[in-house]
Amino acid sequence: MANITRYSPFEDLFSDFTKGFWVKPLAFPAETDVKLKVDVKENDKAFTVHAEIPGVKKEDIQVDINGNMVSIRAEMKQEKEEKKGDKVIYSERSYGMASRSLTLPGDVDSQGACASYKDGVLDLTLPKKASAQGKRLAIQ
Repeated sequence: MANITRYSPFEDLFSDFTKGFWVKPLAFPAETDVKLKVDVKENDKAFTVHAEIPGVKKEDIQVDINGNMVSIRAEMKQEKEEKKGDKVIYSERSYGMASRSLTLPGDVDSQGACASYKDGVLDLTLPKKASAQGKRLAIQ
C-alpha cells in the first residue's frame, strides 16, 4: 500500500507535450548525416556496387578493397551563410563522415577494379578473383 501514487491523465499529457519545448523552441537539427544507400549485384565475372552519396565531391570519397571486404568512406562539408548588406545574419557549417563496409561472397581482384562517380552515384565494378582450382595429387 505504500507504493500507491495518484494518477492524473491531464498532468501526464501536458508534461509529455511540453517536454523539450522550452529548451530550443525554434532550433531544428541540421542535416549533417550522409547516408550511403548501396545496391550490390553479382554476375559470373564481377560484383557491381551502386552507392548513392549525394552532395559529396569525388575527391572526398575513398574506396578500400581487402580480399572480399569493400569499404566506402565519404566526407561531407557544407557551409551556408546569409547576409543582409555587409552584415552576416546567419552562418552555419556542418561536417559529416559516413562509411559502409561490405563483405562480398567471394574475393575481389583489386587490380582490375574500377570506380566512377557521377550525379551523386558511385559505381564500382569489382571483378572476381579467379579461384584456385582443386588439384588431385598422384600418390607415389
